[in-house]
Amino acid sequence: MQSRQRRSHLGLLLLASQLFQVGLENIPPITLAVLALNVYLYLFPAAPLLKACVSVQQAYWYKDWRRLLLSPFHHADDWHLYFNMVSFLWKGIRLERRLGGAWFLYLLSVFSLLTGVVYVALEMMLTELTQDESYSMACAVGFSGVLFGLKVLSNHYHPGGVTYVMGLPVSNRYASWVELVLIHITAPGTSFVGHLAGILVGLLYTAGPLKTIMKKCAEFVSSTGRVPQPRAYYSSSGAAGYGGASGRYPGNFQHAPGYTTDPTSSYTGGLTEEEQLEAAIRNSLNDRGQSHGRAAPPAYGFNLSEEPTAEEVRWRRLRRFDS
Repeated sequence: MQSRQRRSHLGLLLLASQLFQVGLENIPPITLAVLALNVYLYLFPAAPLLKACVSVQQAYWYKDWRRLLLSPFHHADDWHLYFNMVSFLWKGIRLERRLGGAWFLYLLSVFSLLTGVVYVALEMMLTELTQDESYSMACAVGFSGVLFGLKVLSNHYHPGGVTYVMGLPVSNRYASWVELVLIHITAPGTSFVGHLAGILVGLLYTAGPLKTIMKKCAEFVSSTGRVPQPRAYYSSSGAAGYGGASGRYPGNFQHAPGYTTDPTSSYTGGLTEEEQLEAAIRNSLNDRGQSHGRAAPPAYGFNLSEEPTAEEVRWRRLRRFDS
């Protein structure tokens, strides 16, 4: 079954279709590069899955720390890759535009490594608490843990919004936890501890000391003094729901400074269908208002300190009639 899945590559074809639908020119460079890396390592793995996955036994007992680097970027099959990369596509577009490319790359590097470390620590704790060594043997692979960390970060910027998790409206504040439980129930083969590790890493960044430590480390290793810093605005909705086939994330939508609703704008791939429809309606109303403005005086252009002219009185009556 595994070999047939790899030969069909249906998940890869759907992923390629999704990328071209968004438009490669609309995907920020770091997000696109990480997507390409995951696809490349799926087609040409750096190690077999049994030697790339991370576990307490392999990483801690046998000191094979290389697995911490390999495990996030290898996937069990093309569907595993597809769902993870579609979810990462939308999160990456939003977060890279919010944080900037340099900091986003730094963030991904830290999250990828730290998620594996936290995963190993959690499995060790479970082994000690339950005296069941099967937890130490559990081997995890895939980008899902990093995605959960990014989800926490994304939802942190819009805590009052709403995310749809498998069709259920959930407050952004609790979306990661709800999704953690629902995915574990509906997909028993997924790694609950791996996803939990990603959430904890995200919380270490948003509510713990990780962000401060990352800044200090960046300042220490920087020789030029130009240290990448996260930007101060957020370019689009942080409501990043379940990364399924649709890749839609309904919720609050906030525009970045300088955002334009011009339909010829260079970036529209990050909008949901509802947001694109709203923008189209807004553009239509703006165009209509501009055309009316050329034929009649502006609605609030009268000088209230002077008596209105006959033309102004006539226009007010026409406006009242139109209303």
